[in-house]
Amino acid sequence: MTARELDAAGVTDPALRSAYAECRRLNARHGRSYFLATRLLPVERRSAVHALYGFARHADDLVDEAPDASPAERSAALDALEAQWRAALRGAPVTEPAVAAAADARARLGISPRHFDDFLASMRSDLFVTDYPTYADLRRYMHGSAAVIGLQMVPVLGTVVPREEAEPYAAALGVAFQLTNFLRDVGEDLDRGRVYLPADLLAASGADRELLEWSRATGRGDPRITAAMRAAAALTRDAYREAEPGIGLLEPVSAPCVRTAFVLYREILRVIEEEGFAVVQRRAVVGNRRRAVIALGGLAGVLAARVGRGRLPAAASRTGALAAGALGRTEGRRT
Repeated sequence: MTARELDAAGVTDPALRSAYAECRRLNARHGRSYFLATRLLPVERRSAVHALYGFARHADDLVDEAPDASPAERSAALDALEAQWRAALRGAPVTEPAVAAAADARARLGISPRHFDDFLASMRSDLFVTDYPTYADLRRYMHGSAAVIGLQMVPVLGTVVPREEAEPYAAALGVAFQLTNFLRDVGEDLDRGRVYLPADLLAASGADRELLEWSRATGRGDPRITAAMRAAAALTRDAYREAEPGIGLLEPVSAPCVRTAFVLYREILRVIEEEGFAVVQRRAVVGNRRRAVIALGGLAGVLAARVGRGRLPAAASRTGALAAGALGRTEGRRT
């Protein structure tokens, strides 16, 4: 399917095709919800999504997935990635596949380089920032780590209104997705020495970093933690409500993809609540059967949109089968 996606997108250079294919493998391996939703996009739009995901994932892994590396070594690796990115923007050849593919997708779609600058700045802050005093502080971080991902996606998805009208909703959806991840991954982030839930939100329920670390170490819960997690879930639901009207501003062939991602991620919140907000001890996971039901709902939207454009229903059915096949893959931390 990779060749078909690249052919449809007009990517012909062999080296670039290889770079895009590597990004697709990253998305399939790590971005379970993201990859599943991407399968519902028209085939010509998928490779750009894979490229943008691959770049974000690669940068994230440099910061988080090298447990034996020192902060200085991680910083140097991020410096090298940023240097390659700057070179790619100038049209120079680069060796990192994720950089090559993302730079090509950026140029094809006219995505602002500022969004990538802001993203890299937030990734760099993860090297030395381990917690956030207030929600306002966290929002500044999430602008670069999440909101700009939504902004990068707007040109890929297309809109039925001027792009700038859809952008605030796209940014809000990126924030909603990341807040969901922060809540789901409280325990894993503690293991990395980080607390993304802001201290003022925790303190309002009588919780703090020390209490979270105690809970992680002992496996025991505490009503103050439960109250704080419930407040974080409410904050996250507010972000989803803020973002949802933007789905209707997208092109009809893209909206089912985003709606499916919206429902998949919001479902994580339902599971967290169902499991008693025990996220310090374990990671909430949406079951495959439920994922399949959500994917089929997305497929119905794809079918309606494609029939409206005069495409054969079989094309949408093939997309749905491929989307269902993505259910067995692994999900990454940020996506």
